[in-house]
Amino acid sequence: GQAIGSLRDEGVLILGSGLSYHNMSAFGSGRSGQDSLDFDTWLTRACTAPPAERGKQLARWSEAPAARAAHPREEHLLPLMVIAGAASEESGARVFADDVMGARVSAYAFGDTTDSTKE
Repeated sequence: GQAIGSLRDEGVLILGSGLSYHNMSAFGSGRSGQDSLDFDTWLTRACTAPPAERGKQLARWSEAPAARAAHPREEHLLPLMVIAGAASEESGARVFADDVMGARVSAYAFGDTTDSTKE
């Protein structure tokens, strides 16, 4: 993510797509609840930590509570790593959280998250 971070200075929006919880076999099974909450709590703390700490925490994501229960494979979490890296020294915020088929899912934004369309 750091390699493309300078594109933000040129007005390029760097968008990552994926899920904060992506254990497809556990969705709707009743098994995802606590695992998704545990990982979501950790992920929110990591994404909203000061930027230097955020990078360190995200680099060790597989050690987080319920990490492999939430992401048996990491490819759906990697876009978050890219945008967090591209954010550099910008702060992070959770901008969405809901329960989907029994699992907690969240979305994060980095940088200025104010709504510029509001008067």
